[in-house]
Amino acid sequence: MDRPRLLISSRNYSSWSLRGFLLCHLAGLDAEVEAVNLDDPAVRAELLLQSSSIRIPCLLMDGLRIWDTTAIAETLNERFPEARMLPADPAARARCRSIAGEMHAGFQALRASLPMNLRAHRPGFRIWSGPRADIERIVSIWRECLGHWGGPWLMGEHPTVADAMYAPVVTRFLTYDVRLDGACAAYGGRVMEWGPMAEWVAAAQEEPEPPIHELEVDAEF
Repeated sequence: MDRPRLLISSRNYSSWSLRGFLLCHLAGLDAEVEAVNLDDPAVRAELLLQSSSIRIPCLLMDGLRIWDTTAIAETLNERFPEARMLPADPAARARCRSIAGEMHAGFQALRASLPMNLRAHRPGFRIWSGPRADIERIVSIWRECLGHWGGPWLMGEHPTVADAMYAPVVTRFLTYDVRLDGACAAYGGRVMEWGPMAEWVAAAQEEPEPPIHELEVDAEF
């Protein structure tokens, strides 16, 4: 049987590609990661923040073509239930799906104003009211989950789909100098130390810069 393949765009800029990679890791799936052509209009649209997710990431597995991170998460959870990508407890599982879905569909101001860029650091970055409200909501989700399920991950002792969905936000907070404290700061540190996360970040540092000049613009609006 052919080895599964995960199609991604940019390791440095694509939060959705990172989520797909982390989901495969959670499932224990040994997928070959393959970067697609950055000249593809759909890929450019995703990198330029004109679309949250079109066809990338895309998981090719057992003759199936699965795109969109929610579809990838649900398919992998069905295929590998022993991986515990979702919590066993029904209440925790419902919360996990809810906050993962909120990240998948929401926080548009944060996406537009604080795009993912793992190689950048913007100390003192000015954050306007729209993304600030998104940040406050995300931090409140983290505090509630960490307090209720006791950490160190959002849903308790093991990383889940929720952590894969919120991991790129941790990188945004580091890039744009968003200060965290207490349990949220500890959680952010744990995410960045997570094995697959560290692997992705290291690869992003070596990635050639894509020929999309608009990505160089600071999105302070």
